[in-house]
Amino acid sequence: MLKDLLIKLKLNSKILIIAGSDSSGGAGIQADIKTVTCLGSYALTAITAVTVQNTEGVKSVIPISPNGIKDQIIFSSVDIKPNAIKIGMLHSKSVIKNVLQSIKKLKIKKIVLDPVMVAKGGAKLINNEAIKVLRENLIKQVSLITPNIPEAEVLTDIKIYNREDMILAAKKLINLGAKNVLIKGGHLNTKKVEDIFLNRSDFKIFFSPRYKTKNTHGTGCSLSSAITTFFSCGKSLKKACELGIKYVNLAILTNPKYGKGHGPINHLNSIEIKKLFR
Repeated sequence: MLKDLLIKLKLNSKILIIAGSDSSGGAGIQADIKTVTCLGSYALTAITAVTVQNTEGVKSVIPISPNGIKDQIIFSSVDIKPNAIKIGMLHSKSVIKNVLQSIKKLKIKKIVLDPVMVAKGGAKLINNEAIKVLRENLIKQVSLITPNIPEAEVLTDIKIYNREDMILAAKKLINLGAKNVLIKGGHLNTKKVEDIFLNRSDFKIFFSPRYKTKNTHGTGCSLSSAITTFFSCGKSLKKACELGIKYVNLAILTNPKYGKGHGPINHLNSIEIKKLFR
């Protein structure tokens, strides 16, 4: 019986995740792997940094060398070629340049960039030189960029107070070379969360419930990985954003309430556990 159930399992796609490690397991590459796996795909990884953190904050960041990151990307991908790439925390100018060289060599067309800059507790995870290279070079090479409001403000030099400011910032990112933009509106004080999707020919606002909880650690990482997974399986980018947002919203709603600070979300919300495994 167990053998019959396992035979029915089929992985939908392969995702290469380039991101930092979160020792608390709620964000970073741990959240990415959980998301990709729970949505039915296979995760390869290239770790860019090891963070020492818990739900209350980041204690330290231990960077991986740019060449070490590049080797992880190339060596894994020449063996198991990914269908799509998700990029998260890139902490320095040299790391971004090496990642750029790597993804150009791989010639993967479906790439989602989550421009991670600040941890949930406020710790800065990227330096100013790296932000400049990301803005001027990397965003032109990806399919979608998914900044939250503080990240969009840094990338565009626009202060965002409302929906109109979000749209203005999204348009500026398009003018800087981004193909598609999803600006996440969770930081705004609105009744519903409003996420703005925009490209040169399409526009969409995704409205979501706002849940009263501090347990939202890793939502950005999880959302970008969910979008990448749906996109890799053949969904349009706009549809992938819609499905990714729904997945993360349910993960927030069913969060396990772990930790004393900003706790993790429930990545397992998409999985139905059969009685046989209980």
